[in-house]
Amino acid sequence: MTVPKGERERRSPRHPSRAASIAGRMPFWVFTGALAIVFLYPLVWTAISSVAPLAGTGQTDGWGFGNYVTLANYQAGVWVYLGNSLFVSLLTVILTLVVSMLGGYAFARFKFPGKNLLFLGTLAILMVPYATLLIPLYVLLASVGLANSLVGVALVLTMFQLPFSTFMMRISFESIPRELDEAAMVDGCSSWTALWRVLVPAVKPGLITVGLFAFLAAWNDFMAPLILISDTNRMTLPLAVSNLRGQVQGVVDYGATEAGVVVLAVPCILLFLVLQRHYVRGFMSGAFKG
Repeated sequence: MTVPKGERERRSPRHPSRAASIAGRMPFWVFTGALAIVFLYPLVWTAISSVAPLAGTGQTDGWGFGNYVTLANYQAGVWVYLGNSLFVSLLTVILTLVVSMLGGYAFARFKFPGKNLLFLGTLAILMVPYATLLIPLYVLLASVGLANSLVGVALVLTMFQLPFSTFMMRISFESIPRELDEAAMVDGCSSWTALWRVLVPAVKPGLITVGLFAFLAAWNDFMAPLILISDTNRMTLPLAVSNLRGQVQGVVDYGATEAGVVVLAVPCILLFLVLQRHYVRGFMSGAFKG
């Protein structure tokens, strides 16, 4: 029986087109794979080195977790420094979310004199070098009794997070149609009620993005605790890891330092993997406005 030409073409496998598709995607895979190797190699090397035997470290006999034991017993103990970092990071996230959400809502939904000028002034903080303000801020915090305080560190970190966070929240709110506000008002909601019940759930990806940025910045920050904290028991983990030294001639304990880097990196990696989908949606929230 003769099979019609159209039927033969329909039944025939489409290997050439699939091969062409794979060939077209190959440069992208090679490029992204190379980038992944470049960024992941230092972290993987650090993780392996933290448990590998190395002379002059807490792990000299075979593979093990001796370096982590050294880190755990350093001065006040790693749990104290982890607690300090967690307190500063969470307080920074809370303050950043509350202030940037209210600021972004005001800039996106209300009209008032000087709105654009005030917004530009907020963004202008991004142009100020971070380190140049730490000494004046230290003097200011000392005058209000927040010197050598984890709360003071969180306030400083929040201040530097607010320009970007307010910008993110403004574009997140602007991507939400105003009809939602109007419908909520018709149903009897005030501006405050409409914000909490209608708009906040709608801008959840933007809030997650802002919160993740604030947490990563506060968790990994070194300069602010270095300038603002003088008590060793109030040091954050990055500052404690940088101060990790041997007792003889100030030799750096590289094994314990690498263990500290791993401890610092694990929460950041887990948070990013868990919140990656919302993180991308938060960045894209203003891309299709209107």
